[in-house]
Order: sequence, then C-alpha cells, then structure tokens
Amino acid sequence: NNKMSAKPTTYASYKTYYEKLIKYLMTYNEKHQKFREQNKNIPFRFDIPKNTITTLSGQVRELFKKESNLLRLTAPFFIFGDIHGQFSDLVRFLEMTGVPTGKNTQNVKRFIFNGDIVDRGNCSVECLTMLFCLKFCFPNDVFILRGNHECSQINKLYGFHTECVERYQGDGNQIWKELNTTLHLLPICCTINNDIFCTHGGIPKDTLSSLDDINKINRNMNIPDSGLLCDLTWSDPKTHKEKWMDNDRGISHTFNQTALNQFMRKHKLSLVCRAHQMVNEGYKFFAGNKLVTVFSAPNYCGSMGNNGAVMVINRNLEGSFIILKPVKK
Repeated sequence: NNKMSAKPTTYASYKTYYEKLIKYLMTYNEKHQKFREQNKNIPFRFDIPKNTITTLSGQVRELFKKESNLLRLTAPFFIFGDIHGQFSDLVRFLEMTGVPTGKNTQNVKRFIFNGDIVDRGNCSVECLTMLFCLKFCFPNDVFILRGNHECSQINKLYGFHTECVERYQGDGNQIWKELNTTLHLLPICCTINNDIFCTHGGIPKDTLSSLDDINKINRNMNIPDSGLLCDLTWSDPKTHKEKWMDNDRGISHTFNQTALNQFMRKHKLSLVCRAHQMVNEGYKFFAGNKLVTVFSAPNYCGSMGNNGAVMVINRNLEGSFIILKPVKK
C-alpha cells in the first residue's frame, strides 16, 4: 500500500492524509472483486500499517474523551446499526449516503454509528479505520456510540482479537489492546433534538431522574454484567406481560411496551432508535412506532439472508430507510 506512506505532521496534513485514506478505503469493493477472481477462500483485507491505525486511534481517543456519555445532537442524521466487520457493506452504504464534506450546506451529511462496529465479519480493522478517519476529519458531523461488542471481554471472543493477530502477528495483541483503549471511551447514547433517543441496546431498568444521570457513570471500563451501562448496551424490547424479564442472552433484561412508554413519557421522547438485534428487513418497529431496531449488516455472518438498513432522519425529524439487500455471492 505505497499510496499511503508519506508521514503527516500537522493537524491539516493529517486531515489531508485521512481524507485520502477514506477515498482509498472506498475502493474496497472494486479491489475485492479482482482479488476474488483469483482467491476464492481468503478474506480480502487492505494492508493498513500498524502505525497508521494506532496513531489514528490515539488521535480520535482525545476527541471521544471530550464527549459526554450522553450526546445532545441536532438533526439531520444517517443512523447506522450493527456493522460487525462487514466492510464491503459499509462501503456500499457510504456510496449511497455520500461521505461528509465538512461544509454546512442544505444537503449536509451527518452520521451516527450506533455501536457493534467490530467482531463477526472479517474486516473490523477497515471498519474502525474508516469510522475513525471520518471522526478525525469531521468531528462535528460524525458520532460513534458504544455497542456491547466495543468491550475487550466480548471482542476477545467474537473475532476482533483473532483478526488483529492474523493481520499484525506478534504485534496483534498489543494493537487489539490499543484499539480497545479507544473503544472503551466511546460515548454511550445520544438524543436528537431532545426528541429521539439513540442507544445500542435499549432502555435501562434503573429509574433515571433525568437522562443526564447517564453522564454520571464511568464508561471507561469493560461493560459490567448489570446496571445502567449494561442495559443501555445489552437490553432488548420484547412482548410480554411483565414490564421487565431476564434476557435470553444471559445478561441485562428485556422490556415491554409499558416499560418503554413510561421511559418515553418521563423523558419526553417520541422515538427510541436502537440496534443490537438482527432483523430481516434491516429495520423493525416495536410498540407502534415508538421504538425502531436498525441493523446495518446485510446477510449477517454470510448466512442469514437479511437486509441491512440505515435510518435517515431529516431536519423535521421525519424518518425513512435506505435498504441494502444481500449480495449474491
């Protein structure tokens, strides 16, 4: 990858370098096609040098540190659900949405990535590199929230650690640790126009006197087995009589429509937007139109046959969806 070798030094030169890297990463699918004609069974990965990814990780970590657990954001946005290392599909979505320009035009491109960027797929490193480059170049237009897989205890087990070791061999474990140091500092959730609440998992069982209570928790750690941080990244909506039930995942809870209604009334919300569950159409409403699950990994794990979706929220808080069908391999 000789195109990306000149070493930048200032903020402006890094920004130029990362903007070029974004363009290069966007060529993944055409390069993948050529590669696949020769190599049937090996995953296609870009050669992303270890100093590129670790430098970038350290730079965006400083941006995340400045962000609160609960971000207060203003529409418009594209909202992504789980990506899970499926870089080819991330590129297909970004070809449809376009990437940010940094210019505040009528047609401004702004993004929320609602967690689970890593694990499962073959290209978690490309996914992080793309999202981190976008964050560095467009810090006020790109927001990355933490999913349950942005936790070293989980991504040690579900593919990210293995990928780092395959790619960087003896340095792989160190690079995996370095990247998790950044992932553990991602903000947890956000509101859009104080009206839409976005979090990876779902609503918490603990009563909050205000959403600002979320800012009191220390997020810089592995996600605990219970409590506020756990529920926000792990809980699921489910139709049952009781407000709360144990979750089949073995962690956190499921919540019903009544629990959801109470949470939304108390915090004056019109929509909860979450990810965390594979849904066949790529998006699925719950409790009328009060909650929506958005899942952005089509044909999840190469076998589920599901669509992927990205939610579009315009300035008037009207929602629509961009759908990606599975690619016929």
